Amino acid sequence: MFSWLGTDDRRRKDPEVFQTVSDGLKKLYKTKLLPLEEHYKFHEFHSPALEDADFDNKPMVLLVGQYSTGKTTFIRYLLEQDFPGMRIGPEPTTDSFIAVMQGDVEGIIPGNALVVDPKKPFRKLNAFGNAFLNRFVCAQLPNPVLESISVIDTPGILSGEKQRISRGYDFAAVLEWFAERVDRIILLFDAHKLDISDEFSEVIKALKNHEDKMRVVLNKADQIETQQLMRVYGALMWSLGKIVNTPEVIRVYIGSFWSHQLLIPDNRKLFEAEEQDLFRDIQSLPRNAALRKLNDLIKRARLAKVHAYIISSLKKEMPSMFGKDNKKKELVNNLGEIYARIEREHQISPGDFPNLRKMQDQLQAQDFSKFQPLKSKLLETVEDMLANDIAQLMVLVRQEESQRPTQMVKGGAFEGTLHGPFGHGYGEGAGEGIDDAQWVVARDKPMYDEIFYTLSPVDGKITGANAKKEMVRSKLPNTVLGKIWKLADIDKDGMLDDEEFALANHLIKVKLEGHELPNELPSHLLPPSKRKITE
Repeated sequence: MFSWLGTDDRRRKDPEVFQTVSDGLKKLYKTKLLPLEEHYKFHEFHSPALEDADFDNKPMVLLVGQYSTGKTTFIRYLLEQDFPGMRIGPEPTTDSFIAVMQGDVEGIIPGNALVVDPKKPFRKLNAFGNAFLNRFVCAQLPNPVLESISVIDTPGILSGEKQRISRGYDFAAVLEWFAERVDRIILLFDAHKLDISDEFSEVIKALKNHEDKMRVVLNKADQIETQQLMRVYGALMWSLGKIVNTPEVIRVYIGSFWSHQLLIPDNRKLFEAEEQDLFRDIQSLPRNAALRKLNDLIKRARLAKVHAYIISSLKKEMPSMFGKDNKKKELVNNLGEIYARIEREHQISPGDFPNLRKMQDQLQAQDFSKFQPLKSKLLETVEDMLANDIAQLMVLVRQEESQRPTQMVKGGAFEGTLHGPFGHGYGEGAGEGIDDAQWVVARDKPMYDEIFYTLSPVDGKITGANAKKEMVRSKLPNTVLGKIWKLADIDKDGMLDDEEFALANHLIKVKLEGHELPNELPSHLLPPSKRKITE
């Protein structure tokens, strides 16, 4: 149990005690941020109010992409199991949002029932109406992967008027709602269908301010040759650079995420390395979930502050009696100038302001006379939360992390390569010869011995200075050679015998071939004569 004290007098008299980080987040939101949001109609403009389930739910992964890019197959690959409602095909098969979640028995919960369940974080989706709820289901099944994360499958993004008209609900707005609440957004692309349609472009732009959660998967990469893959990768990066307006390059994972044989296996090692990187990223989500929720609360609080300044400024400019309609039109048209004034007066970053055009459209339907004037106490409370409470809660996050065992996603495809010879890099680099009866270094030891005896050994050993003369020929940096020396000098006498010298050269070879050095020497690399020393 963690005690957490605030700064004001009331808290000194009655200190707050939270069992978990999520308890602290819920209390902060309800007592400090929610009053500001309600006072200035934040929920009508930006995002519905948060509920307890939003703070308690497992990390969620949102899959987005054009039709037939392999979104549903990707989920099937991770789970290594079919899930209720799953349909896979080259045509646009998934026509619903499917929340794939842990459950004791397999089954489907329809959208209208799902949004009244207080234990699920979807209650606020009822605002999108029946047209959406009829296309929203929760697929429950027992699966070890789903014990740690939930996955949201989305309909394939279409081209032309079908996307805008025939869905019957605001597709981009629903994705934006999910983007605010998920921990990772994975954009899937098909190596054969790289063009980004206008609709997909609009969806990606709707995910603005969530670039830190976004990852890109270039799927079905086993169906094209290496030279074509390089061109496809370059074209994808160029296209994304025009849409995702960040100075950093978005991370792209290349692979083929299904359980069938690779059609063109030339890039197998690349695909394996990329898959391991992506899996590590997904596996880290439970460990970083509390920090992500804290980060999202801070972003929400900053937006709510700016929103309060905008609404109160519009209220202040409105006349009390006549000419309200004309003044409203003038204020909406000049909203950019109001943004600039608020930015100057309150030292607010331009990046904290909502999208200008979207805000102007929303203001058209509002009655400005019902807006509230600036209430300093509400803003000061949020300022206090950001300045003091969040810092205290951050300490609690670290304490909680240190007292819990390492949380990782387990099961399914995540288990397939952890153990045994099919683990990434097994039998390569420093792992070469792990299953051999003979010492792997012995293969090249005669060559290393010839060099060893030219370095003037005394009593069967060469000095560090003489060893250095030979080792620096590799042109590796001193930091790397120093690590190799520590691994090879097994008896720690500051000298190398012929076996230790051969081991040092073997490790240099491992590094020059592009592999990482181990932090500790694996048992199979110990020279035969030294194995008793380490036992």
